[in-house]
Amino acid sequence: MIQELIAVAGVVALSAGGVTPTADGTVVRTENGAIRGIARAEVQSYRGVPYAAPPTGEYRWRSPRPAPGWAGVRDATRPAGSCAQGEFPIAVPSTNEDCLYLDVTTPSRRSGQKPVVVWLHGGDFKYGANSLYGPDRLASRGDVVVVQPQYRLGVFGFLADPSLGKYAGNFGLEDQQAALRWVRRNAAAFGGDPRNVTIMGESAGGYSVCAHLTSPTSTGLFDRAIIQSAPCAQESTTSRADAQKFSSALATSFGMQHAAGLRSIGAKELLAATETAEFRPITGGPILPRDPSQSLRAGRLHRVPVLHGVNHDEETGRYGAQEVATGQPITQAAYELAIRDAFGTDASKIIAEYADVRPSGRALATVMTDANWSLPADRTNRLLAARTPTYTFEFSGDAPWYAGMPRPYWPTGSHHMSEVAYFFDLTMFEPPNERFADELIQRWTAFARSGNPNVSGTTYWRPATPTDRSVLSLAPSGTRRTDFTSDHRLTFWRSLGR
Repeated sequence: MIQELIAVAGVVALSAGGVTPTADGTVVRTENGAIRGIARAEVQSYRGVPYAAPPTGEYRWRSPRPAPGWAGVRDATRPAGSCAQGEFPIAVPSTNEDCLYLDVTTPSRRSGQKPVVVWLHGGDFKYGANSLYGPDRLASRGDVVVVQPQYRLGVFGFLADPSLGKYAGNFGLEDQQAALRWVRRNAAAFGGDPRNVTIMGESAGGYSVCAHLTSPTSTGLFDRAIIQSAPCAQESTTSRADAQKFSSALATSFGMQHAAGLRSIGAKELLAATETAEFRPITGGPILPRDPSQSLRAGRLHRVPVLHGVNHDEETGRYGAQEVATGQPITQAAYELAIRDAFGTDASKIIAEYADVRPSGRALATVMTDANWSLPADRTNRLLAARTPTYTFEFSGDAPWYAGMPRPYWPTGSHHMSEVAYFFDLTMFEPPNERFADELIQRWTAFARSGNPNVSGTTYWRPATPTDRSVLSLAPSGTRRTDFTSDHRLTFWRSLGR
């Protein structure tokens, strides 16, 4: 309740501030000072806006602090540097730790208060940056204010050790929470409705949404949630004991007694030392007491409307790109070895069940999609629908492929991350189907506006129930209800006790 009152007080204080047109853009007054953005035909953009103080030097591995104010008008026409991260196809390599900035994109049409969509980017909690996701289409066609916060990644965002604080470790999630508080206090200055905030994320960004959906310290920070390719019923965290064990080993590798000593080590060296490490949100403590899957089963979640779904062919991008990159198809022998490594004694049954799927690369992708994405997505659908208004979906059909890369000789359908190209401009993917992109943007922003994704002239989307196992299949060729259980052989997977 106190957080809500503070948020409302901030909104009231800022609502009196206006937008002053200028020759080269617009000036908006935020809580920390005035900023000048860029005005274009359909949107106005404000980039590199600080929402927290730089987490550098002695403040590395500390909770985010308030951003300092400034005098005059701050330039907000250029993006901030990405948070420190290594090399990867979806990375913006950097050793920059001064990265707690956000971008705001708002429609040029300034009639009334608009819904606010806060986009949390994916990237395995190690990679990603605002510069990868062009938001103009989502803001202008959906008539919403889009906010994109950057947050600490990898070793800088998720290092846990008692020397850093008893419950320290989820710095990346705390950054996101700080950004959401900033949105509550400042959205009105950009024409947004601070009382109508939707958090939206894909992959690691989607798992972040799952974390906020079940985090006690995220109470009151958002009003709706959109989760793409991140089933909340799938464990997506690291235990505090395991995280502290890793942190201790990392400190020892640098000759330090504890992780706090690593503040003297450069970002480049830390990135090199953790290049192959996995980082996840950490359970235990006030930010994330338990894994979201456990909280979901116990009914401990914020009761806000949710849009949740996955892609029909999550893993085809991985294995299709592997075949294209190597110039070699995945052989039957390699397929069977991969299944045995992944599923042990159940491998023979799985190989027999999917004997009708050819070629071997597509079969491997289909098995991994059904087991690792579709099955936990179905559990998530049922658990969410039992607790809060939920709309379930699956992206399907032919989605954009990687730009400049030959396609595999078997269909890849809707692979992991490909659906993001319908909402944002991504140079890594081919151009999307424009008509379908418009439909999706209208549905997603209708949900952000009212909690209901139905749009006139489109297939009716009914809310999910715990017993209805169908989902809405969204495809360029047409939208329809689909039998998710049958399509992904979930009865078979349950027979294996999974």
